[in-house]
Amino acid sequence: MAERYAQAIRLASTLKLSRDEWLRIRQLGIGSSDAAPAIGLSPYKCPLSLWLEKTGRKVRRVNAVLQHPTHRFMLANLDREVRCPEEGWGILEIKTASYHSAPQWEEGIPVAYQCQVLHQLAVTGHDWADVAVLIGGQDFRIYRVNRDEDKIADLIARETVFWQHVLLDTQPAPDGSDDAGAALSWLFPRDDGQTIDLSESIEGNRLFSALLAERQRKEDAEAREAAIRQQIQNVLGHASAAVFQSGRITWKRAKDRVAPDVERLSQDHPALLAQYSKSIAGSRRFVIQTERKAS
Repeated sequence: MAERYAQAIRLASTLKLSRDEWLRIRQLGIGSSDAAPAIGLSPYKCPLSLWLEKTGRKVRRVNAVLQHPTHRFMLANLDREVRCPEEGWGILEIKTASYHSAPQWEEGIPVAYQCQVLHQLAVTGHDWADVAVLIGGQDFRIYRVNRDEDKIADLIARETVFWQHVLLDTQPAPDGSDDAGAALSWLFPRDDGQTIDLSESIEGNRLFSALLAERQRKEDAEAREAAIRQQIQNVLGHASAAVFQSGRITWKRAKDRVAPDVERLSQDHPALLAQYSKSIAGSRRFVIQTERKAS
């Protein structure tokens, strides 16, 4: 019978756990660091990428594994556990952040870390968690997260939907993130030369029309942005920068750089260029073409 750990089941000890054993356990469910990606709230990883990971890609090693007593796919490892005389047991999650990511912490804990801590509270049954973060090596902050049953229930429901994709081996929909783009490139690295006829597909034509409309809106927005940018450049003239009530703009010339003259090298020393050339694998290009209407 599995040992109880507060509310959670102590699924495995990691003291003598091999990497292969850990990877096997890790594939059994959603860890707390997976919570935000699983429900589409992580800026670093999308559900599609996490799905690929859960169905065979490598993951990193952690120190401990806890399992939710009812939702067995919910796993967690804790940085530390803290006991306060008046408040009982809680969780301490320790983070570091660069100076450039400081704005993400101004309004509190970033959403992705909120998901992680809520997941840990769901698994352990604890009532609170403290998130300690050191920003830029000198700004130390502690944020308190109290147990919120409504948010935990919503998180569990969303994670359950994602875990069904893993159990049924059905691919989650891409979400438009760079991570989803990388995941699709990993799934489909090469094309086979075939052409799929979607001219009679209602859904296919809907997506294509939506893509054309979004591209047009993007081009219109870029044109408006370029016009405003050029007006500001005209105001700056020879000045290097301008200061406004809500920020500043710089318009400076970059430093000169030295670049190899490949064309001249290929003419004067073709054998040398061939000697130091290497093959670079091609990638798939997404090109949009529209039918030209007759005038």
